[in-house]
Amino acid sequence: MAPQQEGSRQLYFAMLEERGGIAGQIDELARSTSRSFLREQLSVAAEIDADFPTEMQSLPSVLRNAHDQTAQSYRHYLDGRHAGSPRRYFSCRSHAMYFLRTVAPTKLVDGAWLYGLLQRWQDSRLAPLIQTYLEELGCGNPLQNHVLLYKQLLARYGCDKWQDGPDEHFTQGAVQLALAHHAHEFLPELIGFNLGYEQLPLHLLITAYELNELDIDPYYFALHVTIDNASSGHARKALQSVLDCMPRIGNARDYHRRVGNGYRLNLVGMGTHQAVASFDLEQELLRVFAEKALIGAKLHSDYCLVGGRSVSDWLSSPGEIADLLRTLQSAGWIRRGESPKQSRFWRLLTDEQAPMFGVFDGYEQQLLWDWIMNDAGTKPTARTTNRFRRRQTAGHVEEAAAVPQSGATIEQIIAHHAGGEPRHGSCADVDALFQQLAGVDTKAEAFAVLGGMLSPANHPTPAGLAATRLYADLFSRLP
Repeated sequence: MAPQQEGSRQLYFAMLEERGGIAGQIDELARSTSRSFLREQLSVAAEIDADFPTEMQSLPSVLRNAHDQTAQSYRHYLDGRHAGSPRRYFSCRSHAMYFLRTVAPTKLVDGAWLYGLLQRWQDSRLAPLIQTYLEELGCGNPLQNHVLLYKQLLARYGCDKWQDGPDEHFTQGAVQLALAHHAHEFLPELIGFNLGYEQLPLHLLITAYELNELDIDPYYFALHVTIDNASSGHARKALQSVLDCMPRIGNARDYHRRVGNGYRLNLVGMGTHQAVASFDLEQELLRVFAEKALIGAKLHSDYCLVGGRSVSDWLSSPGEIADLLRTLQSAGWIRRGESPKQSRFWRLLTDEQAPMFGVFDGYEQQLLWDWIMNDAGTKPTARTTNRFRRRQTAGHVEEAAAVPQSGATIEQIIAHHAGGEPRHGSCADVDALFQQLAGVDTKAEAFAVLGGMLSPANHPTPAGLAATRLYADLFSRLP
């Protein structure tokens, strides 16, 4: 029986707060709780049926066959779409936006499980995984930092209210954060988890395709198709690390078992298919209206009546929201099956100087639009072009990447990065970071200062990005 998921959300935020007193560390309560949580989830994972082979020597061929099957399945999906089949995942645009919100707790800690390996930077077997982590962080380039990319995606479409989601939305993200802070104790499981996570899943390809079709930028998802490739990308590094870390003296069978459990750990919590299936347009709209009612019940002036009742009266009874929507339809305020622009209620939200302007965010407006249109069952034609072409722009980050030659000292490299940052005083944290690096003349000393700023909570910040750029530069150089 699976353990209770109560507390996943609370634990997730407790670990992200990193209140351990030192940059990048969690407090003792969060450490103890997350360790127990991780053990519970590993027990669940051990019972999951997955395609992990019983013999390690079979692993490369098993993964290669799985990759080929994914490619064939995607080709079959595309053939079906071009022949007129409906979207497989997203019934309408708000469904896709709902998905973005639902998986946000996982996407906003992308790569976090590898953070704990930074302390073992001298172990050559783990170097490919540390390099993978640095690439997840964009090597300090904000245009390529995966967490920042997802934050921007949420903000762009008004989907950044995800923090109050139900507990099951946070389980997988909490697993990844727990691995980050218990890497030493659960190293084989972490290596196995990374192997599973870096494999190309069919759902990633379909998600990117259907987001593009719904005019939602798929770049974040498409990026993972390319950077995780099995030929030269993260998937290859993941497999190589599994093989390199296998004990030459010791219990290889136990290592294999633990790696397999880590591999299966990818499957705990709410996955893509469950997130997609959990959407119900009308129920989600009712939830949004009930949430608005709690805040707006006493704020209406009641100049007009709806069905003979004041708006305040309707909103004071959240259980009657469905009746309110029916009454708005019968009174002509909402005209379902037509363009929402023909509905008086929609114009109250969106017209210039509309009295309810700003009450509904982008996601909530899309929910209402799709519900009024009543188009969840349509069968769109597959889009054959990608509207969103990523445009990388030159700027400060790229210029700073022109580092000193290989013979430069640690102090010279640090000075170069400090000089490449925006002028002194533009960010207090960045200034403080380079003040801490003053006088540092060895890679070990530099990494001791920088490591905590590459944590899941810190790396997307200005100081975290600066620390990542310097760390990536130093890591790429021979000791």
